[in-house]
Amino acid sequence: MSVGPLVTEICCTFFVAALLLHRYGNWSQHHILVTINVFIAWYFSFIIIFILPLDVSTTAYHQCIRNSESATTVVPVTETTLLPNTSFRNSTTNMSITPTEPYISLQEAPENPCQAPWSQIPEGVLPTLWRVVYWTAQALTWIILPMMQSYSTAGDFTVVGKLKTAVIENAIYYGTYLLIFGVLLIYVAAQPEINLDGSKLKVICITASNTWGLFLLVLLLGYGLVEIPRSCWNKTKRGYMLNYLYFKAAKLSTERCEAEERVDDLMEEVQQVAECVSRRHSYLKNYLAIILDKLPEEKQNVICNRQSLRDFDISGPIDRTLIRLHQQIIRALQTYKRTQCQWNMLVEHSFEWEDIVRNEMNHDRLFKSTFMPRRSSFVRALLTPKIEWYWKCVIRVWGLRTLAIVLAIFSIIVVWSEMTFFTASPTLSLFAVFVELAGKHYNYIFIEIISIFTIAYLCVCAYYTVFKVRVLNYYYLAPHHQTDEYSLIFSGMLLCRLTPPLCLNFLGLIHLDSHVSKNPSFVETSYTKIMGHMDVISIISDGFNIYFPMAIFLLCLATYFNCGSRILHMLGFEQFLGDDEMTSDLIEEGRELIKREKNKRQRLEEGEQRRQFHTRFGGSAYNRKDSSRNHSHALMRTPSDENARTELLRDVEPVDYTEERTSHPAKNGGATEMLSVSRDRYSEGDRPHDRVFWNRAGQPPKGLFDDV
Repeated sequence: MSVGPLVTEICCTFFVAALLLHRYGNWSQHHILVTINVFIAWYFSFIIIFILPLDVSTTAYHQCIRNSESATTVVPVTETTLLPNTSFRNSTTNMSITPTEPYISLQEAPENPCQAPWSQIPEGVLPTLWRVVYWTAQALTWIILPMMQSYSTAGDFTVVGKLKTAVIENAIYYGTYLLIFGVLLIYVAAQPEINLDGSKLKVICITASNTWGLFLLVLLLGYGLVEIPRSCWNKTKRGYMLNYLYFKAAKLSTERCEAEERVDDLMEEVQQVAECVSRRHSYLKNYLAIILDKLPEEKQNVICNRQSLRDFDISGPIDRTLIRLHQQIIRALQTYKRTQCQWNMLVEHSFEWEDIVRNEMNHDRLFKSTFMPRRSSFVRALLTPKIEWYWKCVIRVWGLRTLAIVLAIFSIIVVWSEMTFFTASPTLSLFAVFVELAGKHYNYIFIEIISIFTIAYLCVCAYYTVFKVRVLNYYYLAPHHQTDEYSLIFSGMLLCRLTPPLCLNFLGLIHLDSHVSKNPSFVETSYTKIMGHMDVISIISDGFNIYFPMAIFLLCLATYFNCGSRILHMLGFEQFLGDDEMTSDLIEEGRELIKREKNKRQRLEEGEQRRQFHTRFGGSAYNRKDSSRNHSHALMRTPSDENARTELLRDVEPVDYTEERTSHPAKNGGATEMLSVSRDRYSEGDRPHDRVFWNRAGQPPKGLFDDV
């Protein structure tokens, strides 16, 4: 019995949470309190996911001990009571039996046949850990993070004002939880056989939180369990993916334009308010400066230089107007930055898929990108063009198909187990069958692996739905430190809220919750003991928690047949449907937008190449003369009446850009230098297939004088 595996997993989970937060967040720009609270939320949620399998394996060992103890019984072999001086004579053998002392022969109890798991945790460690993790996560998800989320978008200029606004905005949010808690409290109070005390109130609080989380979890899983395997399979179809990306580009472009127009409208209002403040309320200039600091630098310059475009009517006190305007600007800029970030990621994704489609027909089997990918030198040396071609054009296709089939089977197992986990005899839940068989063979590692993958897959399905569904598209997780504070707080809040009910649901699937499976012989995990049972509220324990997860099957069917998308399409919300005219129009529009964006980036890249050419090549090869000759020509005047223009024209050597400069390295040194730079920048396969810096040494890049 050792705490080594537990400490190792806690440390590894710490580094995983830190790396993920570093990838998606921005520690240097985000507020330190936001970073700390989001990290704690992610870390404690990951602890539940990765430590719960250790609790399950330890519980399987305790279950084996209980089963072995129940199998050990007292077996009486002989029990004879004889009176003294009494003899019995066998009628057949005439054998007399001499009375002896009474005795009892017992079957010796065998030694414990159960093998302890390699990760067995000492008693009392896990209950303490679960108390700290669970109640900290609950405080974060219901109190701290919602307040921080509203605080970050409040338009007030004081701490007290921001807190007041945050409380008001969360009134509806807290109202849903308090409504569930109040209904359950009234139900328990109406039961005459139940006496309310501190432990029952704690169970009611946990029940209200888990009921809310389970309701949301079922809705999210009903979409994710179908859409994740289908998305993996669709990624193997090139034409489908390109059309889908073009469709998203058309919709996102409209949203991006609307966000930019909204910011411009608010800038006009800021200009009008600035004039009013400068004339009437000079003491509010500090508030106006705070508003201007929120705007990007280029838009701040526009505000300072533009004139009034229309009359602005300030209704009410001007300080309230500034608060309202401040809040609108914060939310508008958040939408503006989100759409810009999503647009950049979508464009990069579209370019990558276009490169894959184009490179599939390459006979040399070398992957050639339109634009140089952002990679480190190590990755560039490891992922050669040939390896990249085989990976993107051959291996990844079959890998995604295999993964899609595996995930589809896993989703079917989850749905079947959700519909049958409440039946303990016979055992119909496949996860319960797997854990039971592994426990009989003392394969605790398999128990931990299947538990980790199951819980992680359920979390991925729930999270995928949140960031995929159009209604919840207000939040996003973007790599390279592009996720804003609002989305980070929402992700931490969602993890803390969904992980506890998800883990309780998983324990029900593997029959480790005796109050769900109605089998008192099952040993419960430490996590279940800390969470308590919902027997206080029978309508939840015997009804909602058992039968509501069966709704996942209906939601999966609706997702498989795209019922939601078709209903939204009928209501006027554009959805990606391959057999619709509106979808085809948006695909064509998106294709033109991506093509325009590609041409724009190519022009910017060529302009950068021309600037490098003018900087290095123009001053090194063709304007470089012998120093003494240049010096003498600069100081000596000819006796003839040549003007300065004639002298300059005579000094300049004629340059023939069509000449092959394979010799005279002193003259074409600049060209050779720039050609080597170009080759270093675009390694083989990374260079654009249809564009090089110039075709042969001595020739300038295309469009050299376009900027003149």
